[in-house]
Amino acid sequence: MGSFVSSQVVLLFVLLVSLLQINSEARRLSDQSADQNQQQMLFQYHNGHLLSGKVSVNLIWYGKFKNSQRAIVSDFITSLSSSTTTTEKPSVASWWRMTEKYYQHSKKSSSLVLSLGTQIFDEDCSLGKSLSSKDIVNLASKGGQANAINVVLTAADVAVEGFCMSRCGTHGSALGSDSGHVKGKNSKFAYIWVGNSQTQCPGQCAWPFHQPIYGPQSPPLVAPNNDVGLDGMVINLASLLAGTATNPFGNGYFQGPKDAPLEAASACSGIYGKGAYPGYAGELLVDQTTGASYNAHGSNGRNYLVPALIDPSTSTCTTLI
Repeated sequence: MGSFVSSQVVLLFVLLVSLLQINSEARRLSDQSADQNQQQMLFQYHNGHLLSGKVSVNLIWYGKFKNSQRAIVSDFITSLSSSTTTTEKPSVASWWRMTEKYYQHSKKSSSLVLSLGTQIFDEDCSLGKSLSSKDIVNLASKGGQANAINVVLTAADVAVEGFCMSRCGTHGSALGSDSGHVKGKNSKFAYIWVGNSQTQCPGQCAWPFHQPIYGPQSPPLVAPNNDVGLDGMVINLASLLAGTATNPFGNGYFQGPKDAPLEAASACSGIYGKGAYPGYAGELLVDQTTGASYNAHGSNGRNYLVPALIDPSTSTCTTLI
């Protein structure tokens, strides 16, 4: 009888120890998961490549654009350079210089200098007016790939996979045309796509120059270049250029999961000036003649609206004004 009781006591002790071990392991795994989730919510550098040196921005125009519309974008690219003769402040160039903090924070030796490269025109829409993501890469590959960012700009009547439903544009990288031709070479080039949302979804992709589709409703602002679609494209292009520079190949600066990252500008979505909140872009400059809202001066007397960028050292959104 005593032996039977002793066996039961030993068995209970073993079960208790096992349960404690299981609970301890469960807590450890739970803590690890919580730590991983917390890490994902931090805006951080993932030790990858940043674009650096002198890089050309090549524009691939797909579909019909007016010359005046093309000038809005090309002047914006030109405005990114600090050598642009713009005496008025704040400037697009001073906005772009905010990205230098990423290079300083990651201890990279060189920052990035962008300039306007070649422009390619496909007015007849050689791949049709309904494009897949693969089509975008094919179009982007038409531009020069060495020391370049190839930007595909689609016209208002061109539908692109995911456009308006989940994105206003995107950036990525693809293998260069010379990859594999040279032993051991596996070069990549960076590309961007932005669509003109004028007729398809201006409330989603051209806010705050159009009434938003959802959320707080406030009167739309007057577009600085008098073109809701193109001024909206500039906002998205600016955001994607910042993301491309600081996270070109998916292992640079970002927050959240790698397959759906929040980047330099997208982590500050909807913020353009001091005091911004959902439905309100923030305190902006206003042209006294046209009533247009903007926050940066560009080349050729143009004005633009550019997004806030997150400061990598403080993880806070920084605006020009």
